[in-house]
Amino acid sequence: MKMSEIIIGGKSKAALNVKRFGYGTMRLTGEGIWGEPTNRAEALLILKQCIKNGINFLDTADYYGDDVTNRLIAEALHPYPADLVICTKVGGARKPDRSWIPFNRPENLRSSIDNNLRTLKLDQISLVHFRIIAGGDVPFKESLETMFELQKEGKILHVGVSNVSVEELETSMSMGQIATVENMYGHSQRTSLKLQYGGETRGGAEVLAICEKNGIPLIPYFSLFQSLPKKDGRISIIAKKYNATDAQINLAWLLHRSAWILPIPGTSSLKHFKENLKATEIELTDEDANFLE
Repeated sequence: MKMSEIIIGGKSKAALNVKRFGYGTMRLTGEGIWGEPTNRAEALLILKQCIKNGINFLDTADYYGDDVTNRLIAEALHPYPADLVICTKVGGARKPDRSWIPFNRPENLRSSIDNNLRTLKLDQISLVHFRIIAGGDVPFKESLETMFELQKEGKILHVGVSNVSVEELETSMSMGQIATVENMYGHSQRTSLKLQYGGETRGGAEVLAICEKNGIPLIPYFSLFQSLPKKDGRISIIAKKYNATDAQINLAWLLHRSAWILPIPGTSSLKHFKENLKATEIELTDEDANFLE
């Protein structure tokens, strides 16, 4: 597959080069992002196909499942290829009733990191996002200070932030090196949205502009989420032009939109996984992009 590369932690001696098309593992879990996958064999096969197709960036979290995606990754891929970057998130947790809650106290973050290290069978996690989840009672700076402490202790190589506003991103950059930002972003959601879990996402295009200025990759989550009551007909027009699906054009648009965007589309279907990969072969023209804007 044709994939360009992107640098994570470019100002660091420990900078990482990854393909600019990753895989988000959240959909490998059961219904409601809870429990084991419906088809465990297919889930493991998709992870193996990532490596086979040159994908070397996986996004996960220990609260997916609980702990389902981490265990699947380890089962399918450990011992890991030398160039594989596994990115996880902390700052949230799941209750027995499957609700999503903030888990952002210093002791929470430390236990989450230790749990991720254990289930992923790693001594150090290459990249960890601190995810802001609505309802937390700990100041943002206090949580982020803990992340940088864990980095100094060697448990984290690179620190990133997720679900941040412009102000929170600027604050985090003043505290230390921010390697990546993971915010909700896609053709149909370039501004704020409220989700059932995760609270309110903030700063789509505005955050991207800061990332571009500072050489920080933006990793969009829920990039194929349809935020509008009706799907955007322009996507379908361009899809017809390239004999592609709407999802493929959405992903191609992200790749064309900025060299600092690292898409991580997720799916539990091997068929859809292969379809998503084909988006890397679609080269939108500037005319296409202007039409979609």
